Amino acid sequence: MGIFSRIGDIMKANVNDLIDKAEDPEKMVKQIIRDLQQEVAKSTQALGKAMASQRIAERQYKTALQSSADWESKAKAALAAGNTEMAKKALSYKVKADNDVASYQQMYETITTQTDAIRNQVETLKAKLEEAKSRQAMLIARSQMAKTQKNLAQSMGGINTSSSMDKFNRMEEKIMQQEAEAAAFAEISGNSNADTKSFEQMEADTKVDAELQRLMAEMGTSTSDADLDAQLAALEQGGSL
Repeated sequence: MGIFSRIGDIMKANVNDLIDKAEDPEKMVKQIIRDLQQEVAKSTQALGKAMASQRIAERQYKTALQSSADWESKAKAALAAGNTEMAKKALSYKVKADNDVASYQQMYETITTQTDAIRNQVETLKAKLEEAKSRQAMLIARSQMAKTQKNLAQSMGGINTSSSMDKFNRMEEKIMQQEAEAAAFAEISGNSNADTKSFEQMEADTKVDAELQRLMAEMGTSTSDADLDAQLAALEQGGSL
């Protein structure tokens, strides 16, 4: 029967192989569930028809058995009444009924065997369906995990860590160079300020000396350079000329 050939193919299929070959394992798993559900429905309908045929054959077999028994009873009654002809006629009907019994018995047994086989196949298919349902969530979870791992691996593969670290090192070197330049400019700036102050101090001292000479000239006094230096030192210390 075609339906059971299809059922056999599904039951023999290796779910893992199907998943490996499928472009989308999650969709494939769900499709397998749908296929199994359809096959269960079809096989259940076939089982229902087989069971109906079995009941009809059983009824015909039992009817033939009862007919044979009835004709035998009538033949006995005819013989008891001394009517041999009626007994023989009743027995002829019994023979026909016995033939029907043999025929219906064979038919009933054949249909019963087929029905039992279909019933076993249906039960097996239902068990496979329940197993597939129980494994569905696990398989889908594994598929999603595999996709996640694959995506992460591809993402990491697209990053050149060596190149990234080289760039990082170059940036660090640039920063160190900038820091060194800043320190050098600070040092140069400090020396420049000191020199500027020295020059300013020399200029101020020259002006002071000039003013002192002017005052002394106006007052008609003079002094040596040594005395001038001593007087300036005294002024700086808060003394007086």
